[in-house]
Amino acid sequence: MNRNYWLDGMMGVIVGDALGCPVQFMSREEIATRPEGAVKGMESGGVYNTQEGTWTDDSSMSLATLDSIRELGVVDTEDIMTAFVDWYEDGEYTPFGEAFDIGNTCSSAIEKYENTGDLKTCGGTSEYSNGNGSLMRIMPVCLYAAMKGLTDEEAISLVHEVSGLTHNHLRSKIACGLYYFCVKEILGKKLPIGTTLKRAMEKGFEFYDKDIANKIELAHLGRLRDVRELGATDIRNIESSGYVVHSLEAAIWSVMRGKDFTDALLIAVNLGDDTDTIGAIAGGLAGLYYGYGSIPKEWLAVIKRREWIEEMCRLVSE
Repeated sequence: MNRNYWLDGMMGVIVGDALGCPVQFMSREEIATRPEGAVKGMESGGVYNTQEGTWTDDSSMSLATLDSIRELGVVDTEDIMTAFVDWYEDGEYTPFGEAFDIGNTCSSAIEKYENTGDLKTCGGTSEYSNGNGSLMRIMPVCLYAAMKGLTDEEAISLVHEVSGLTHNHLRSKIACGLYYFCVKEILGKKLPIGTTLKRAMEKGFEFYDKDIANKIELAHLGRLRDVRELGATDIRNIESSGYVVHSLEAAIWSVMRGKDFTDALLIAVNLGDDTDTIGAIAGGLAGLYYGYGSIPKEWLAVIKRREWIEEMCRLVSE
């Protein structure tokens, strides 16, 4: 039976998000020393006092993007931004009809778009606009570009454009672009995960190195040039903050270290801090690589609105 990569990748994102949500903003030391110890499966509670299987803004914005692609059959930035407004204002694409856990850069961009209607200027461009809020939602665009067989130039242009809706700084765009190369390299490949991600980053940096204008920003992402070395890095040198570079490094590190989907996701969320987003970014790649069938059934069973999500993944693949 042919795999549904939309289902693999999207459910990986959503499961990772939901797994990390209850321990969001806790340090790795706080997680490890809780009475219940490290995260071992789906939990309830946390700063938002959520039920088991509740996903956050990461999944909501990913689902808004997915629904736009499903409906139109193309990536249309105006339609995607309209879906973000529906999420932000009316609670569309949420577990319980209300948006929560919204990052400042995303909320500012959406409000600016509501006021101006200008897609080109709504996204943040300052140094401080390099949170992980576009990386966390870029999976549907990466899948679309890879599965449509776009050239790397076409794909990266599209990924940058969608990132720029909220995070319009080049560093955030490049991080999303490197994630695209990971998605592209995983699809249809059966090489070890370390080899796959190594090749992805080599191709990604080769692409970006061609333009000298990228040089300064690529320096910030330099640890990703050699993912085998990154994967061997001690956990004490892995940061898991909401900064886009830290988030991508932590997610790649977790997938490199994990022996399977479950292991990779538990490694990711137990890093602490921005756990839902690290889980979502890592989960997308692990889901694509290991497949939907690798996700623990007990985790899937509690995911809110799972049937609706899975149906959307089936529809977009038709």
